[in-house]
Amino acid sequence: MNEAQTRLEHIDPALKAAGWGLVEGSRLRVEYPITLGRLEGAGKRGAALSADYVLEYRNTKLAVVEAKARDKPLTEGVAQAKDYASKLDIRFTYASNGQGIYAIDMHTGAEVEIAAFPSPKELWDATFAVENAWRDRFAAIPFEDKGGYFDLAAKRDSDRQAITVKELAERFDAEHVAVRVKESTAKGYRRLLKLTILPALGRHRVTEVTRADVAKLHHDQRHIPYEANRCLEVISKMFSLAEMWGLRPDGSNPRKHIKKYAEEKRERFLSPAELKRVGEVLREMESEGIELASAIAATRMLILTGCRLSEIMTLKWEHVDLAGKALRLPDSKTGAKVVHLGQAAFDLLMKIERIGKNPWVIVGIKPNARLTDLQPFWQRVRARAGLKDARIHDLRHTFASTAVASGQGLPMIGKLLGHTQVQTTARYAHLATDPVKLAANSISNQLAEMMVG
Repeated sequence: MNEAQTRLEHIDPALKAAGWGLVEGSRLRVEYPITLGRLEGAGKRGAALSADYVLEYRNTKLAVVEAKARDKPLTEGVAQAKDYASKLDIRFTYASNGQGIYAIDMHTGAEVEIAAFPSPKELWDATFAVENAWRDRFAAIPFEDKGGYFDLAAKRDSDRQAITVKELAERFDAEHVAVRVKESTAKGYRRLLKLTILPALGRHRVTEVTRADVAKLHHDQRHIPYEANRCLEVISKMFSLAEMWGLRPDGSNPRKHIKKYAEEKRERFLSPAELKRVGEVLREMESEGIELASAIAATRMLILTGCRLSEIMTLKWEHVDLAGKALRLPDSKTGAKVVHLGQAAFDLLMKIERIGKNPWVIVGIKPNARLTDLQPFWQRVRARAGLKDARIHDLRHTFASTAVASGQGLPMIGKLLGHTQVQTTARYAHLATDPVKLAANSISNQLAEMMVG
């Protein structure tokens, strides 16, 4: 029996038995067009892509049915059924060979063989269970299959009990962010959740968030690609944990297959002239006596050590090893770290006044407190120095670029900066071009002279 005969003698009657095309407001759409055929040139197209059936109720497409010949395996049409449902953004889809019916929930990933197609009302209720939670009339007809029951009513009850993304975020914060990530990272996670992720997805049930929902959020942030990509990372981790906690089926993370936006890696290095100007501005500010001496010292330490901003701003006197001329940081972005100080950096550190019992090297205005924000001060420095596009982090890049120019190898630079990944240091490799050219020039000149005699 071929596919056409299977549809006519078995699948059509099964759909009509469930009320499709008979119940008021329902329609059985046959050979429903999905896409036009591929362009083949000269204004011609190939065969159009169409679904065998689309089940429609109350002017809403609720399901796709893909039919196969009776002698084919029941799951033969599953891949097509999923593909068509994805293209039409439909939650439920079915594959049938006339002998059985295989049901797939595209949102949860649940797949099961059922004994009969659901009625229009049952499928409507299953699709819009949350949006119609005020309704008290749900179909409670279980469909028995070889593995038990595919109970739509029970599924709706389960969906209504599912937690929201807002509730998931609270657990994510308490059980992961607060205990497993660094303070600065946690701050970033919470900011993204508060400003972007929860306003878009917070009211959704965790089980109902789709790839389309996440893709829309990502697309809406396309004007700030770096931020958009960080949102994807937070969502990915949060929903991976949701799977681990049993709140979503395994492998159903809605962030999957969403491609990140390209990010332009900035490599801004201060030139010798720019560094000279920064030094002049810092000396001017020092003599004026208006700016905090600790802010001036912090900027100089950043330049002379190549440290990250957080490493200098949270530096305590107990971390300073005077005998070893080093900073022994108990924690950093890459864990515990030793920063070896050059003589200029060590001399600068020795000039910083230790204020009473204040444990911090870079002190703030309040007693026993540290300076928490260097950005406003740096904005004033770079404005006076005429460096409008220079960031504080560029001082770290400048330290690295100077090391490369002085002939230091990448492994040594990686150790100086505290990199744990070779790839991180490799971004500075191209800066070694000029020293290499100088070496090549020197060697070739020596050889040329030898040849002349």
